[in-house]
Amino acid sequence: MSSLLALEGTYLARLNNIERRKYTYKLKIIKHLYVKGAKTNADICTRFNISSPTSIAILNELIAEGLVEKQGRGKSIGGRKPELYGLCGRSLFVLSIQIEKFKTRMAIFDNNNHSVTGIQTFAIELTKDLSALKQVYEHADQLIASSGIDLKKLIGVGISMPGLISSKEGNNHTYLRAATESESLQQLLEQRFGKPVFIQNDAKSATLAEYRFGLAHGRRDVLVLSMDWGIGMGMLLDGKLRSGVSGFAGEFGHIPLVEGGVLCTCGKRGCLETVASGSAIVRTAKEGIRAGQNTLLAQLSAQELEQLEPEQVISAAHDGDQFAINLLADVGTNLGKGIAILIQLFNPELIILGGEIAQAKPFLVPSIQLSINTYCMTQLREKTSIVVSELGNDAVILGSVATVMENIFESYLELA
Repeated sequence: MSSLLALEGTYLARLNNIERRKYTYKLKIIKHLYVKGAKTNADICTRFNISSPTSIAILNELIAEGLVEKQGRGKSIGGRKPELYGLCGRSLFVLSIQIEKFKTRMAIFDNNNHSVTGIQTFAIELTKDLSALKQVYEHADQLIASSGIDLKKLIGVGISMPGLISSKEGNNHTYLRAATESESLQQLLEQRFGKPVFIQNDAKSATLAEYRFGLAHGRRDVLVLSMDWGIGMGMLLDGKLRSGVSGFAGEFGHIPLVEGGVLCTCGKRGCLETVASGSAIVRTAKEGIRAGQNTLLAQLSAQELEQLEPEQVISAAHDGDQFAINLLADVGTNLGKGIAILIQLFNPELIILGGEIAQAKPFLVPSIQLSINTYCMTQLREKTSIVVSELGNDAVILGSVATVMENIFESYLELA
């Protein structure tokens, strides 16, 4: 795979039409096997409209190159069971980096989405300027060095983070902004890593992961809410991921919900994010504790209270703390109001709740559903299911892997 994806334009220019067509089919087959899993020769012939001898010849070359292997047999429709062809494990790797507001998670994954390093977490605070990247680079370098992988097989870097991200122009308009506009954030990252880099909004990364590996697989109209310190949304409409003209579609957390409410990070007042996010949970919990509420969280020291995180409030609720339970129920009520608007706008078959705050499922979902019943038309809400992601906290980091894998093939196909 490394040789297949390391060919330069000058090499491709020397290929004749037959060689170029074969190279293109190799790329398409490998992408197909990554996205769909092991397939039979007949499936590949049908998918790409090529003859069986041609398909077998290409598969045999990919086997000889150590990229594809036979993986058992498929179902028979009469006669001998056909052989299945799938990607060899550890034939290529992706560095996936999930940048959050106060921490960064990173891991190296192989082409079968298995982490070869384990997901490691580092305390890095996301900054408006580029200063946070120094720590990201240091930890990434250490992770790559300790992994022992062949660097030629590291085909790209996927980075997900919050903010207004335009993947096409390669910039985050909220965080990690360069002092000048001479180079995009993506270009700066590619120069530093020496590999193709793809940046994506965290909610959209989670949506791609749900579409490829999670509860949205095989669905056509799904909304994925990513609930951490803020609230983001990815949209799968008519079977396609939607980003909008600038790539900013899905800023669900910034719809106005409370007239004259708390000032939001976006500069407006009363956004949904100010009453239904990790930031809102922490702010409200601190206000209650300082007002003398009877809660387990009151046992925290002044320093611990200053560093309070949403997970601690959720943990207190699981321990039966009524203050924390009521707080999370209020968050669910506000979130449900926003979701009711989404249902009436998009009429989705499924809404997936993901991110750290989804751990509060027992306290959020009943309030969410009650709000939806109150504020949404019956004919629409009856067709929409609300579920919690089965990918858990790994949805975003897996989505970054899928972003690299899918974009890297498309870029080489364009080059070919």
